[in-house]
Amino acid sequence: MAACVQRPAAAARHQCSRVAPPRRAAAVPRCAAQGQQRSSSGSGSQAAPAPAPAPAPLSQQASLAAAACALAALLSTQPAVAEEIVPVYFGNGCFWGRQFDYVSAEQRLGRSGADLSAVVGYAGGRAAPPPEAGGRVCYYSGKPGTVYEDLGHAETVQVELRGGEGEQAAQFRRFAEIYFQQFRKTPFGMLRLDPQDAGAGYRNVIGVPGGVGSPYFKILQEANVNDMRLLPGKGNIYDASGKPTEGDEFNTVWVVDSNELGFYQAEAYHQFHNGIGEKFPASYTRDLKKVMVETGKVAPTGCPEYGFLGF
Repeated sequence: MAACVQRPAAAARHQCSRVAPPRRAAAVPRCAAQGQQRSSSGSGSQAAPAPAPAPAPLSQQASLAAAACALAALLSTQPAVAEEIVPVYFGNGCFWGRQFDYVSAEQRLGRSGADLSAVVGYAGGRAAPPPEAGGRVCYYSGKPGTVYEDLGHAETVQVELRGGEGEQAAQFRRFAEIYFQQFRKTPFGMLRLDPQDAGAGYRNVIGVPGGVGSPYFKILQEANVNDMRLLPGKGNIYDASGKPTEGDEFNTVWVVDSNELGFYQAEAYHQFHNGIGEKFPASYTRDLKKVMVETGKVAPTGCPEYGFLGF
């Protein structure tokens, strides 16, 4: 088994606490009244001016004003609509270097600090950890029954799609393009950047709500410019012989339903880690990681932690 080692809108203000009485109709200016009298005493061929429309009764005006204020007050107390967030995940090999790529993509979207969402973890497996494990899914150092690969999971990076439908689609397209750039072309198909990390725990997998039935699947197909096989996945599990039902197949990506196959955040020491043979800046491995831990974006998992592999 290979491992990743050494390699709310503001309410409007309304002043409606007291309804002012409506003003009386303005009196006709004296000069205008005299003009009207002169015109009526003149030639009979000149038409008399039409009478001005009568103002609405005072009680009706007061009722309308009160209703308008009540509506304004109701609108001002409506809660702001929360931003819709859709988590998706991408896996292809060791998650250390992959996380850096998605963080960089989020930063280009204008996200920074604790507003970033890319975290590494385990996903795509069908087996559940035993009750005594407390729902934990861990790295290879975890207790029996909690090891991610044994439960059918793969190493993945989860990111969030935010905003309206169009914004989310544009964000997913960018993340999907990055995903397919993380392979290199060979005469036989597309190969991961770290082929030494092999096995079902490092397989290529993408989790979106609805799987291949998701509207995001069309975007995946369009981003798949090198024609890798996109197969519908139901979640990996090992049969009686120990063979995975969804294994690490060359030039193949399993597309699964993230609503059915959830994501388990990995241990803190795996987060914002240097890549295999690639050292990232301290602003990423130390400073950004510190922010994410302090704000709870990177949370304790209950699994063993190894600080010497982190910061």
